[in-house]
Amino acid sequence: MAAEDMTAKAHAPDAEAPQRAFGFQDADEVLPQYHIEAQTSLVERPLRSLKFGEAFAVLDSYGDIGVLPGPEGLYFQDTRYLSRLHFTIEDQRPLLLSSVMQDDNGALSVDMTTPDIRIDAHDDSSIPREVIAIERTKFLFKGSCYDRIGLRSYDSRKRTFRITLTFDADYRDLFEVRGTNRTQRGKRSVQVASEREVQFRYVGLDEVVRTTAVHFGPKPNRIEAGRAEFEVTLAPGERASLFIRVVCESHRAFTSAPAAEKVGEEAAAGLSAAAGSTGVRPPKGLAEGVVFARAYRDARRDQRQLTAGITTIISSNDQFNEAACRATADLYMLASRTPEGIYPFAGIPWYSTVFGRDGIITAMMSLWIDPNFAKGVLRYLASTQAKTIDPAADAQPGKVLHETRRGEMAMLGEVPFRHYYGTIDGTPLFVMLAWDYYAVTGDRDTIARIWPALELALTWMNEYGDRDGDGFVEYARDTDKGLENQGWKDSHDSIFHADGQLAKGPIALCEVQGYVYAAKNGMAKLAAMLGHDALAESLTHQARQLRESFDKAFWNAEIGTYVLALDGEKRQCAVRSSNAGHALFTGIALPERAASVAAQLLSKDGFNGWGVRTIARGEARYNPMSYHNGSIWPHDNALIALGLARYDLKPEASRIFQGMFDTALYQDQKRLPELFCGFMRRRQRGPVAYPVACSPQAWAAAAPFAFLAACLGLEIDHARNRVRFRNPTLPAFLDGVSIFNVKVGSSRIDLRIQRHADDVTVNVLRRTGDAQIAMLK
Repeated sequence: MAAEDMTAKAHAPDAEAPQRAFGFQDADEVLPQYHIEAQTSLVERPLRSLKFGEAFAVLDSYGDIGVLPGPEGLYFQDTRYLSRLHFTIEDQRPLLLSSVMQDDNGALSVDMTTPDIRIDAHDDSSIPREVIAIERTKFLFKGSCYDRIGLRSYDSRKRTFRITLTFDADYRDLFEVRGTNRTQRGKRSVQVASEREVQFRYVGLDEVVRTTAVHFGPKPNRIEAGRAEFEVTLAPGERASLFIRVVCESHRAFTSAPAAEKVGEEAAAGLSAAAGSTGVRPPKGLAEGVVFARAYRDARRDQRQLTAGITTIISSNDQFNEAACRATADLYMLASRTPEGIYPFAGIPWYSTVFGRDGIITAMMSLWIDPNFAKGVLRYLASTQAKTIDPAADAQPGKVLHETRRGEMAMLGEVPFRHYYGTIDGTPLFVMLAWDYYAVTGDRDTIARIWPALELALTWMNEYGDRDGDGFVEYARDTDKGLENQGWKDSHDSIFHADGQLAKGPIALCEVQGYVYAAKNGMAKLAAMLGHDALAESLTHQARQLRESFDKAFWNAEIGTYVLALDGEKRQCAVRSSNAGHALFTGIALPERAASVAAQLLSKDGFNGWGVRTIARGEARYNPMSYHNGSIWPHDNALIALGLARYDLKPEASRIFQGMFDTALYQDQKRLPELFCGFMRRRQRGPVAYPVACSPQAWAAAAPFAFLAACLGLEIDHARNRVRFRNPTLPAFLDGVSIFNVKVGSSRIDLRIQRHADDVTVNVLRRTGDAQIAMLK
């Protein structure tokens, strides 16, 4: 991701502090690009996230925005359209009773009540606490945020009180919210558009007009720019409701030919034409309560349609069921519709957009749950594949998109991420996913449709990816604005030598060579399926050669694992890292190396009790509070678990699954975050949170399904019309798992997997069609 290590580099005196031979404050180290400021932590207070299409909201537990400094807001197309929304009763905040996301993430439900209120200090008039119940419901649908504040009196007398809503729209670009300073901005204005509506307007330097319309129902007693007041009178037992609807819209200020061309380009990127990307305009005169009810109904229908027919899981462990339910809800909340199908946006708040690498890995891990993610990702990335050389975007023909942004800074080129291709691994991962998708679904039509893109990706790997012709794929950015490091660990200091010196490029990453190896093997199988026998044979030979070269160049007997990378001089970055686990995931690791790689990953330096660290404890730049140099990422651990299972190291895979399940138990809503700190696990204490981790994050949400598939050795084989379990096992916290609606071609199967001590049995509960079940040891 386009993110950098945002924590301080100084280390406190700690048992885990690294032993450094020199200081790191040298001339090569400056403030990281596109870093995320951490003056406030996302874990200081519980935050609630909503998303639909290109809009997302970050709210506090009350459902408010901007009461305290932070990233809270209503965002649309990478811009904060609402920076404040504060609800008070007689200028006091209600008492919070509960704040929960509904099980499917469809809405936020908040229960509150009145505090002790003295309306007039000169008499005995007051409202005692807990006499007015307040129920708030918020959700997003098609570019709008809907908010209902329900009131009910449990008092014995009539009460009259004042409700105030204050609101504002700062139109900060997401990169500004993250901490990037700007010297110039566009023009903002606000007006009271009617007795029920306030409208904010921002004309950006990119000639895009962004508007935020705040609608109220019923009519406020007083309305002004940034403030609405209601006088409410409730008799005993009486109810009342207030509705707030915030509509986000954008359009070009001019309709000149260049602007029209830009709009067309955005449509080609597959976002502006996506369903639900613009605000909804209900018929004039329709009551806000009716508008709310209809939108809520339609949003529910949309969610049911999106999740219809997916594979579901119920286990013997209620806590795991909650975690799996939340993971499923997160995946589908982050899913956005494009003309090419659904695409999982990477995460909230910093990455709620298309990321190539993130979408591919999320689709890989959830392929057996719902192959529609993979189909949408493949088609979208094929449609946005680079066709020309563009140094400003780090693009060459055949390269797969890294990131796309719609905000003002991206449109102006202040950041390079409008359509940015600075990822070294997205292209081979794209080809990998194509084979995985076909192996599970047998969808020849989709493969035929994207075949030109797959061929172009292959050409990119061989020509542009291999910069020096040594057979390895390397990266070096083509623009100073681009990312210095272009693997999944893209912090500025994440690739280094054993002495801590930063590696100089072009850099060949360990895991990327594995992705290329798996891509060429997968592409060979696809080529054979389509009748391109000569290409299939050539690719198989190339993959075999790459595996041999990789072992010679990347294996390091002294550290007992594959090294992190090779620098521009082909010197090993002899660092113990989680990257070596991806060599297991892709199968490029030689079988005789697997046990040693696993031992390093699961050692006390590598595994902290919760998961495998990105960088092992004791390495020069190890820092358990860093973004990539000692932290723990659930998706990274999931790929490692799949790799361990591939080499039949199931106890090790189960150990990681256990650690990650234990981690989820300590998280709000049992949701695995983007990452967390790598401090050693301690008794009676949970894992240490990372201050600005996204939650939810798509590939973290998909990780539980990958962990379960790894332990079960679960494979869906369309060609053989079977579901295969290879030497299945279950971790200690799961006595049994039922999996419903497993899809193999036209067959549908319900299965029950039961653990008996160290053995596992699989029973068929229901089957339609003729697909077979195979158990292999």
